[in-house]
Amino acid sequence: MDGIVAIVLWVFLGIIVITIIASTIRIVPQSRAYVVERIGAYNRTCNVGLHILIPFFDRVANKVSLKEQVVDFAPQPVITKDNVTMQIDTVVYYQITDPKLFTYGVDRPINAIENLTATTLRNIIGDLELDETLTSRDIINSRMRSILDEATDPWGIKVHRVEVKNIIPPRDIQEAMEKQMRAERERREAILQAEGKKTAAILNAEGDKESMILRATADKEAKIAIAEGEAEALRLVYEAQAKGITYINQANPDSAYVTLQGFKALEELSKGEATKIIIPSEIQGIAGLASSLKELVTDKPKKD
Repeated sequence: MDGIVAIVLWVFLGIIVITIIASTIRIVPQSRAYVVERIGAYNRTCNVGLHILIPFFDRVANKVSLKEQVVDFAPQPVITKDNVTMQIDTVVYYQITDPKLFTYGVDRPINAIENLTATTLRNIIGDLELDETLTSRDIINSRMRSILDEATDPWGIKVHRVEVKNIIPPRDIQEAMEKQMRAERERREAILQAEGKKTAAILNAEGDKESMILRATADKEAKIAIAEGEAEALRLVYEAQAKGITYINQANPDSAYVTLQGFKALEELSKGEATKIIIPSEIQGIAGLASSLKELVTDKPKKD
């Protein structure tokens, strides 16, 4: 019986020793830091690796993550400079740089950052009008990051980035903005249609102009070709007539030939529509002689 009690006692003592050893040895993983207190006061910050704590005197007061963290805050009501109330929610990217300050600098750090973000956002938006608020997200983000980073330095927190996630104006403002956007789109559409019609009209006018120029050029070239053809025909006729006269002069015609040609000319004139014909005097004499000969032939007595 005494042996069993001794065994139980040794087992109990072993468990106590193992528990004490387990509570004494601490292994800090990567991207983590442990804040250790000794008898209730800050002692040291344990980074990555193996650390030994004094039992019953040392304890881990806080386990801090050194990774960059993201916190999404609920929408906050803000009022713009022109008295428009809207809802804005933000996203804050931060990182703990000093575990000691983070542990002892402020109570509930995330809640403190949220309240500070809401206050800073109200101050910034209060200096902006509605249109500026909707179009100045980069300015708002930059100013908020600068203010939050400066305010959280005593807490061991580094604010890397602040983003305005959503800006939700009142319903009537949204409807007015939608109408404005619709009117703007319709205006741009009308402008594009007008520019298209203008371009089409210009192209049509230029096409008509070029067509008229081409037709006029074609008519001009056709008339020039016809005139050149007629001129060439006249030149050939006149050359033929000149050659005929030259041949006649070279033949040295007598007066009878000239007289005969005069008769031919009179014959051609008599075929026209003129009622009066002017006959040269020398041809009149010849004509009278011919008439006398004709009368003599007519008055000659017939043979029995």
